[in-house]
Amino acid sequence: MKDILVLGAGLVAGPLVSYLLSVDGFRVIVASRTRSKAERLIGSAENGKALALDVQDASAVEGLVRDADLAVSLLPYVHHPMVAGLCVKHGVPMVTTSYVKKEMQGLDNAARQAGVILLNEVGVDPGIDHMSAMAVIDRVKAEGGTIASFTSNTGGLPAPEANDNPLGYKFSWAPRGVLLAGRNPARYLRDAQIVEVPGAELFTHHRPADVAGFGTLEVYPNRDSLPYIERYGIEGVRTMFRGTLRYPGWCDSLKAIADLGLLDDEEREGLAGQRYCNLAAQLISSSEAGSVEGDTAAFLGVAPSSKVISDLRWLGLFSDEVIPTGTPTRLDALAHLMLDRMRYGPGERDMLVMQHEFDVEYADRRERITSTLIDFGIPDGDTSMSRTVGLPAAIGARMILQGETDLTGVQVPVVPQLYEPILTELAKLGIRFSESREEIPR
Repeated sequence: MKDILVLGAGLVAGPLVSYLLSVDGFRVIVASRTRSKAERLIGSAENGKALALDVQDASAVEGLVRDADLAVSLLPYVHHPMVAGLCVKHGVPMVTTSYVKKEMQGLDNAARQAGVILLNEVGVDPGIDHMSAMAVIDRVKAEGGTIASFTSNTGGLPAPEANDNPLGYKFSWAPRGVLLAGRNPARYLRDAQIVEVPGAELFTHHRPADVAGFGTLEVYPNRDSLPYIERYGIEGVRTMFRGTLRYPGWCDSLKAIADLGLLDDEEREGLAGQRYCNLAAQLISSSEAGSVEGDTAAFLGVAPSSKVISDLRWLGLFSDEVIPTGTPTRLDALAHLMLDRMRYGPGERDMLVMQHEFDVEYADRRERITSTLIDFGIPDGDTSMSRTVGLPAAIGARMILQGETDLTGVQVPVVPQLYEPILTELAKLGIRFSESREEIPR
């Protein structure tokens, strides 16, 4: 019996735990700050065990890692290096769905010497994006082609029938992470020119994005695209862009929210207990709360009848609603409004959309390859986001324990030994890409 330690029982853990519990010869120990969450994931499975764990208790974490055959960390990313260090110390392989940070990469040599793999970025974004891109890139190279342009756009969204609020977005967990990402700068390559996007201008760099088999969304840059040129082995590419997909209108509303200072996460006294209309008045230095809508429109340079003002009104920014006790920052005040108004209701589905476009040059022609994934959540069941994050990690963990890879060190799934079997199994589980090819002018 192989013991798998799953650290964390958050909203993406369910499909991962269910998958691993279904594999003969695996025992799954779920350790969470709240034991009841771990118990719900284990259910009645005889090969499962739920534990309460304070991740700040280093000795307790070490004891669990030491006794495991593999550890999956679904903790916040800041804890991954600590867990990884313990895995290296005790010769235990590890899987995470998070980006490789400098602290994690620094464990590469030690992990290789210990003969263990630290498999990272094996979720959806990062994860399925890497694997599906590399499957096409490696095939193109084998055909003698060269990638001239690569764009990769991904978004987690409400399914069309659940897209019933003005902002076109819903949260199944705390909005804070999505809002903080709205302050990130971005960088990409367009026609061999580097485009730098300051964080304050992120939402001005959006454009329509046609998704095959779905329709038009909008896309804006997702952080720094340039490192993926080397990671994907497509040096010489003239366009390299990774973007975030949303329903049209999101970027204009988020730009207004950013311009008002509502993405500020500095702790401020006196926020809790005041009305949102008074906060809005303070943000634009308006003297009278009664005129805050018009003054906000003037501050933003938009018409009072604009969709931006309508969206802010719908959110409750101009209302008499009171900011909850214990709200430390403006961003948290905004997050409260969003979570209250932008939740998934019973039976509603989410949707994951990912599309890659490759412009490929061959000796005798140019082609555009479009690879598209549209996946939906299960009504009153697993969300698409939890499935597309959790299942690749679960498959990776199974492969490691069943000896299907001999890789060691810090790894991401950009090599065929990893991405081919994971993509194959995901397709059997209903998570698959459709692909089209068309010739384009030389």
